[in-house]
Amino acid sequence: MNPETFAPKHFLWSFKDGVARISLNRPERKNPLTFESYAELRDAFRDLVYVREVKAIVFASEGGNFCSGGDVHDIIGPLTKRDMTGLLEFTRMTGDLVKAMRACPQPIIAAVEGVSVGAGAIISMASDMRYAAPDAKTAFLFNRVGLAGCDMGACAMLPRIIGQGRASELLFFGRSFNAEEGLAWGFFNAVVPSGELNAHAMKMAHKLAAGPAFANGVTKNQLNMEWSMSIDMAIEAEAQAQAICMQTNDFRRAYEAFVAKEKPVFEGD
Repeated sequence: MNPETFAPKHFLWSFKDGVARISLNRPERKNPLTFESYAELRDAFRDLVYVREVKAIVFASEGGNFCSGGDVHDIIGPLTKRDMTGLLEFTRMTGDLVKAMRACPQPIIAAVEGVSVGAGAIISMASDMRYAAPDAKTAFLFNRVGLAGCDMGACAMLPRIIGQGRASELLFFGRSFNAEEGLAWGFFNAVVPSGELNAHAMKMAHKLAAGPAFANGVTKNQLNMEWSMSIDMAIEAEAQAQAICMQTNDFRRAYEAFVAKEKPVFEGD
């Protein structure tokens, strides 16, 4: 992937100064996902593992909404006609999008405005940080369409973000929560006025992009890996990870800038 020339067919992409911006672009339907956009997003996040120029990603809203989940006509209807093999092929593909988001080293910021439900809520959950507009309405609504709440990693990830009890309520009932609830629970990092949301998310992404990109990737990797580690294993893993970071040029640059009483300029190597 060349971030300067990348031109996806099923979502919007822009890139400047180390920050990529992604958004779905079907505002008349509140930005639902299709089979094609699922797959193209998955492939893009997989490719980003190898794109050093991209140092941070904003998954943004478009037309006042984030994502309304799987398109009823393009996805839900056809799924009712698939056999078990075809259904499992789909559910594994959607889960692969979350795996790809978590595996790419770049921090991902979700800028959530308006509707963020179903797979849309999962995409924001799978991001590293989430900022919301006051009108954000989020729901893991799988139960309301006759499905289990255990979709795309929700039962593993959501309790770690907001706690087991709150996650259970959302996944059993499929009820929505607003921006202030999400902020109080720790789902959102901040609530930002609607007209300032995109600028705020981009500002935070550029702040990340100006940081030590290699070290940020290591932090994201350790946040993922240490879910399944004991404390002793985690401490040893972090010792090894930090020793690797101490070999980077950015670590040397930080020291030299400190000695010179200057602000370090990180280059990600």
